[in-house]
Amino acid sequence: MANTISLLLIEDNRLLLAGLTALINAEPDLRVVAAAADTGQGLQAALGANPDVVLLDLGLRDGDSLRVVEAVKRDCPRAKVVAMDLLPAQEDIVEYVRAGVAGFVLKNATFEEFAKTIRTVAAGERVLPASLTGSLFTQIARQSVAAGGRAMLDGVRLTPRERQVIELIGEGLSNKEISQRLHIAVHTVKSHVHNILEKLTLHTRLQIAAYAHGEGGRGSRPDR
Repeated sequence: MANTISLLLIEDNRLLLAGLTALINAEPDLRVVAAAADTGQGLQAALGANPDVVLLDLGLRDGDSLRVVEAVKRDCPRAKVVAMDLLPAQEDIVEYVRAGVAGFVLKNATFEEFAKTIRTVAAGERVLPASLTGSLFTQIARQSVAAGGRAMLDGVRLTPRERQVIELIGEGLSNKEISQRLHIAVHTVKSHVHNILEKLTLHTRLQIAAYAHGEGGRGSRPDR
């Protein structure tokens, strides 16, 4: 199938590894092309399979999950990494986002949530579980600003609506939630997000959130 999303699954619990592989392969658009139970196997499999998505356990017994992310992003730059954990610590999420993780899914999530996260990340979006977006999204944004990740241009002219969208992204809202809050269509929100990314020379929603928090309220000022 032309649109099949290929996956590398790295999980050291062999029962979970087998179960997830079977569930994923039952989906018509998803296919596990390689599976590994440790860091070494995972890195070799990534190079050999060159998957679309790497589904990675953050709790590998050898403790090298972060090294896997860094190696995948270096050697297989087109691959998107989705991290799995029971309840990741906030500082861990910040660290993994900086390393290049595109999505997180909790291990107590439903399989439907797993599959949705995989498809969303494969399509180029970033994903945090809904239960984590409130505090974690804010902390990641603020720490990204502190690390110098904000691209702020004083001369950029943003429309009042674009500034509203920036503020709501800073609160962790999805496009659908923003459309409901502002009473506009989802495709209109997507258009605003695209324009914001272009105007601010940013690349991700996470960077927009960082911009929102870094501005410290300047987003509500009128354009010059």
